[in-house]
Amino acid sequence: MESPITVSADHEGPYHLLPAIVNDVAVSDDSRLNQLGYKQELSRNLSAIANFSVTFSIVSILTGLTTTFGTGLTYGGPVTMVYGWPIVGVFTLIVGLSMAEICSAYPTSGGLYFWSAKLCGDEWGPFASWLTGWFNIVGQWAVTTSVDFSLAQLIQVIILLSTGGKNGGGYEASKYEVIGFHGGILLLHAILNSLPISWLSFFGQLAAAWNLVGVFVLMILIPMVATERASAKFVFTHFNTDNEEGINGKVYIFVLGLLMSQYTLTGYDASAHMTEETKSADKNGPKGIISSIGISIVVGWGYLLGITFAVTNIPYLLSENNDAGGYAIAEVFYLAFKSRYGSGVGGIICLGVVAVAIFFCGMSSITSNSRMAYAFSRDGAMPLSSFWHKVNKHEVPINAVWLSAFIAFCMALTSLGSIVAFEAMVSIATIGLYIAYALPIFFRVTLARKSFIPGPFNLGRYGVIVGWIAVLWVATISVLFSLPVAYPITDQTLNYTPVAVGGLFIITVSSWILSARHWFKGPITNIDS
Repeated sequence: MESPITVSADHEGPYHLLPAIVNDVAVSDDSRLNQLGYKQELSRNLSAIANFSVTFSIVSILTGLTTTFGTGLTYGGPVTMVYGWPIVGVFTLIVGLSMAEICSAYPTSGGLYFWSAKLCGDEWGPFASWLTGWFNIVGQWAVTTSVDFSLAQLIQVIILLSTGGKNGGGYEASKYEVIGFHGGILLLHAILNSLPISWLSFFGQLAAAWNLVGVFVLMILIPMVATERASAKFVFTHFNTDNEEGINGKVYIFVLGLLMSQYTLTGYDASAHMTEETKSADKNGPKGIISSIGISIVVGWGYLLGITFAVTNIPYLLSENNDAGGYAIAEVFYLAFKSRYGSGVGGIICLGVVAVAIFFCGMSSITSNSRMAYAFSRDGAMPLSSFWHKVNKHEVPINAVWLSAFIAFCMALTSLGSIVAFEAMVSIATIGLYIAYALPIFFRVTLARKSFIPGPFNLGRYGVIVGWIAVLWVATISVLFSLPVAYPITDQTLNYTPVAVGGLFIITVSSWILSARHWFKGPITNIDS
């Protein structure tokens, strides 16, 4: 039995516009949104399962771990992957728990930037909202860019292997063809996201099922088919220091290898951005965040274990002279089938399974991006805001959908000039996004420590300590992932993450000082008096 909702004396909570409600009378989602200052414009048809499905397909174990498996092998190998994954997983779950608590109190599409505004109060709220919002939306665009570009690269590898492999005269698509693949993928994603939310709900649940089944099939099939399998001792104790990057310290190598895990476990703020389309949003939004992280940790660890049992020769898998051109996990799949059946076709089909999962991941990323852009422009934070927050007859933020796809395409164009510049830009996908996650949590445990009024989901007396652990974890990874990843340091080996993230910070703060502080007041109501 839930206790009656009460009104805080200082009106600092999400219920400050709501009279005291007794006898456990439920407040509808639309009314709750009105209390937070917004009218219902999007179609509210998502169930708890549908909300979870969108987020789970964005986190996408098959996408993150498959595309960064080579990073894990390079920096530490089996030990980094097998033990690093649960370590990162636990801390990510702590971040997710803190976010879920705040999401329950403020279930709006704006998510993080709205939370920051409310938690900081009138004086600091607009600036906190501005900073959090831009880190969030640019981080999301970087995620979409990274996901769809990684699919384009995987298509390049699939074509290479299907035409004979690098050592058999296979066709290797040029960088211009890869960017063409990227553009085509984004076009399809924009078209799909222009459909009513009921269709996206179906695709989201299909994507979640595909990711879940695909992980279990591949983690069992690949080591079972491989004629040579690694021993349990190799999988659980082998530490690879042969990285050819000039880095020898084991702790340093282990830390760099954690990027594989942390890159994968991102994007779960999508559940918050979908709350205005989710039923019982103050309960199901938090459930979506926590369940997507928790299930991903468990199945992801199983996937890593299964695939690592098929790894026997790390230097060869990472060599650009193998049939997959150095795409480690593609070579694992290809060799597993080729060694047993004399043909790697089965491995190529398995890569197709991964490709479909990545496609769904990108599709869901655009869904989340567009809802964030819709909410941010609704509050007047973006140029041409009135245009981007329009919804069509299906109650879909159609302009924000196509904007998100267009920006993800433009960000990938940097790969034509310099792959180093491209990698710097997409590095915002991990660090920039996590900074956006940490800001409202930081405000929750400092400025709003005493005034915060939780929603139905809350951490009780543990909320503050969990929040501090989350903030410290984000601060730690922000430093660790800004360290050099190769020596000697040159313009080609320099880790440009701090440059990219620092640049975003400078631009955001400068735009606030020079302009936005005069007109951006944080979240504004769109309900007529």
